[in-house]
Amino acid sequence: MTKVSCKIPVVLGVLLCLALPMRLPADDALVFGFLPILSPQKLVARFGPLTDYLAKALGRPVRLETAANYAEFVRRTNDRRYDILFTAPHFYYIAQRQAGFRVLVRVDAPSMPAVIVTRKDSNIETLDDLRGKKLSTVDPIALGTALVKAHLSAHGIDPQKDLTLVATPTHNASLLSAYKRVTDAASLMMPPYSRAKPEVKNNMKIIAQTAGTPHMPISVSASVSEQDAAIISNALLNLKSSEEGKALLKHLSWPGFAKATPAEYDQLEWAAKQINLTE
Repeated sequence: MTKVSCKIPVVLGVLLCLALPMRLPADDALVFGFLPILSPQKLVARFGPLTDYLAKALGRPVRLETAANYAEFVRRTNDRRYDILFTAPHFYYIAQRQAGFRVLVRVDAPSMPAVIVTRKDSNIETLDDLRGKKLSTVDPIALGTALVKAHLSAHGIDPQKDLTLVATPTHNASLLSAYKRVTDAASLMMPPYSRAKPEVKNNMKIIAQTAGTPHMPISVSASVSEQDAAIISNALLNLKSSEEGKALLKHLSWPGFAKATPAEYDQLEWAAKQINLTE
């Protein structure tokens, strides 16, 4: 079981961590901050094994934490609450500049686009068909939301006037909004869409795909030693070389990790500049 604060069950621990305004008292544990791309329960189920794997490699506890929403997660990142960071590419751009995070690796996969989808039985076929309709999105400051707004604008559709954007807490929530006909269409990043349950995905169709960005990075704060950073980096880069690592990658639905550099994320400046933490 993944270690969490106060020696309490992992899901409850992460739920409690949502409300903590400040980092817990200093201990030997490293705090691994995960962007709330899933509900707390699903976040633990998916990334708890990765947290445990790094704890084993480091020989010290690693505590999984998240936040109630994207804005609070970015604030906590900038306050250096997290030692290890799994965050969106444009949030890493900010974390590097404002909090001194240094990227170690990224998911070794092609660039990430966002997609706009609707039900197969919908009469929406093109972007123009979205005019006057409801489009569910992820968090207002999420990368997927920024990519979709830019894509709509590039095709002559004002995302603030020509349709109604409906913010939802997670990628899955956005997708389900369209699947359950709460909204007319949904937008989310391609990776979570590709992992959607077959009974949902098989009833949806993609009507648009945005430009892509570099994949999700894992970085460390300035407080993490070079030795620990090297252990984390090597442990992630070498996942394919052991049966345990291969099983973890299969669980994560990732092909592996590749070395990353800050320069790869410089192209996200435009998205970072749009972030309003008061939304």
